[in-house]
Amino acid sequence: MQKIVQFMKSPKGIIVVAIVVFGSLFFAFTNNHNGDNINITQKQKLLSEIGNLLEKQHYSPKKIDDSFSKEVFKKYLEELDGDKAIFLKSDIESLRKYELTLDDEIHGADIKFAPSVNPIYDKRIDEAIAIYKSVLAKPFDFTTDETLVTDASKLTYPATDAERKDRWRKRLKYMTLERYVDLMEQRDKSTVDSIKSKTNAQLEKEARELVLKANNKLYGRIKAKFTEDERFNSYINVITNLMDPHTDYFAPVEKRAFDETLNGSFFGIGAQLQEQDGIIKIATILTGGPAWKSGELIANDIILKVAQGNDAPVDIAGYDVTDAVKLIRGDKGTIVKLTVKKQDGTVKVIALKRDEIVQDEGFARSVIVNNGNDKIGYIYLPDFYFNYENINGHRCSEDVAKEVEKLKAEKVSGIVLDLRFNGGGGLYEVVQMVGMFVGKGPVVQVKGRDDKPQVLEARDNKIIYDGPLAVMVNEGSASASEIFAAAIQDYKRGVIVGSTSTYGKGTVQKNVSLGKPVDFYSGRTEYGAVKLTFQKFYRANGGSTQLKGVAPDIVLPDIYEYQKFREKDNTSALPWDEIQKAPFSKWNGGVDLDAVSKDETTKLSSDKVFQAIDQNTKWISKNAEAPVSLNIEKYKQHQKEIKATADQLNGLIKLKEDMNIEVMAADKDKFYNNPDKIKGERYIAWLKNLKTDLYLNQTAKIVSDMAHAQVQTAAK
Repeated sequence: MQKIVQFMKSPKGIIVVAIVVFGSLFFAFTNNHNGDNINITQKQKLLSEIGNLLEKQHYSPKKIDDSFSKEVFKKYLEELDGDKAIFLKSDIESLRKYELTLDDEIHGADIKFAPSVNPIYDKRIDEAIAIYKSVLAKPFDFTTDETLVTDASKLTYPATDAERKDRWRKRLKYMTLERYVDLMEQRDKSTVDSIKSKTNAQLEKEARELVLKANNKLYGRIKAKFTEDERFNSYINVITNLMDPHTDYFAPVEKRAFDETLNGSFFGIGAQLQEQDGIIKIATILTGGPAWKSGELIANDIILKVAQGNDAPVDIAGYDVTDAVKLIRGDKGTIVKLTVKKQDGTVKVIALKRDEIVQDEGFARSVIVNNGNDKIGYIYLPDFYFNYENINGHRCSEDVAKEVEKLKAEKVSGIVLDLRFNGGGGLYEVVQMVGMFVGKGPVVQVKGRDDKPQVLEARDNKIIYDGPLAVMVNEGSASASEIFAAAIQDYKRGVIVGSTSTYGKGTVQKNVSLGKPVDFYSGRTEYGAVKLTFQKFYRANGGSTQLKGVAPDIVLPDIYEYQKFREKDNTSALPWDEIQKAPFSKWNGGVDLDAVSKDETTKLSSDKVFQAIDQNTKWISKNAEAPVSLNIEKYKQHQKEIKATADQLNGLIKLKEDMNIEVMAADKDKFYNNPDKIKGERYIAWLKNLKTDLYLNQTAKIVSDMAHAQVQTAAK
């Protein structure tokens, strides 16, 4: 079976979606595990099969040898202790005997490294908890002149227990200082006597208590959730990620969560959750969902445990909302049992049958931007989504086509398509969408490591819109978004507007399922899947989008420019290259897009707002990497400078006066009369934010200029 799907990944906090092709290969293991606990023999087989898969099928595999083993050794220990505040140097040295043997383990030798790390890690976690509790039991002196290095790459593992404790002391002191200064500011602004009368000593104690609470929550979750199996999953991901950033291993629950991102729907109970002080509560109930139909759940009910059918329940104390949701969601028609504490104190077990929950907020939506006398259509597309499990489900190409037709009926002068932070999605969908704007022709080329390039063409598409077009992108526009933007740019069909480059993901993945099937409806299996990089894609002009991304025709400086999260910032990223161009004819739309881009770039070069955005963003990025002072007066002064710069930046990126944006008649009920009140409020909040969007305002003006140029050309 061949299915095109998408996958979401979060490099350094930014969600990036890759193009993935589902493979039909299964690796079977002996089914003698209990729940999610995989025994050492099964782990050995799993690791060996993954190693074999990487060597045989990865697009550009690194050799799994002693050099690779050293990288895995270093990266895994950093994965467990990113701040270098858990392990001691002696721990690392005691494990050094495995530094050159991990390649042997991947090739089938007994797994010894990860099991040897576990007891050391567990012991050091318990010690860390004792350390932070001890440190936070005493007041800090914020008059001393010392600094904290926040960049862990500049640190070594502490050589002694005293050094480790001092590292913790400084970290906790900084966390307390942040909260202490905030509390002092709140006191100074307050008109409440009980707050105004608090002494500095009382506020310092409150600040330490807040830090203690935060650490208790974090380490409680580590103890409850980061089990040996979870650590082994992390270990496998270190190995796969060293091949390239987009080759990942997904355990079964993670695999299901991945599937849900594609479809705009999932199978759950129809309830929104919230976490409060380590407790998971029901926030709202979705009308019509299983929870609503049962009549047994209401807002503020506390979920204590979650069970899959008749399996033993899992205590979710210390879980965050994301992990709790993963347990509660599941396959259609299956039973989930919630142990719930009601508001009257009674505890009850509630069984619910999972059903489809549609996430329509993740679908394309549009509004009209009135720019003077021009009506500019705006389409927001968060993902190149499609429902591979339901042929009647939402597809972004069909949804965007509907939005275009609605905008054409309003007689818009041009269209803006917003792909900012759109991480990609279905390859078929992007090919279809390009065809809607350029007609027939090559869209993207796909090449395996030993194969000739395959040209994917838009074949049967009728052009549904031939007017002025601008595509908005930024550093978070990745994969399928880059294919779309590159095709529009190569064909000279429209202008690309945004940051200096897009994300730079030009690789293709396939999912290889592991273990026996557990749900034939979705194709999920007992051990999850490996998302494997096995191809690269190239623009119609022959250049790859890998590493370099797509450089916009018109650059608008933004606040993410100097943050290091793009593909080029990852040391394991595959290189840029190019292949032969696919023949195609450029668009003849009556407007010289090169001239438009040149004119707009000239205007922007003297735009003081965008110049200030670039300067302030650069300053903030530079200062974020510097050591921080733990002296309260120096800290306050530095924070004052940062706050002034950040306030100025936030003021710059939002318009002083709202744009004139209107919702089309067909969508008014969704915004103003939504039966799901909270969802309707979110739509209105989105519209409100849109009205002050500096970048949309600038892009709408560019499209207006394009529309006027087209009219003038037609009149000649």
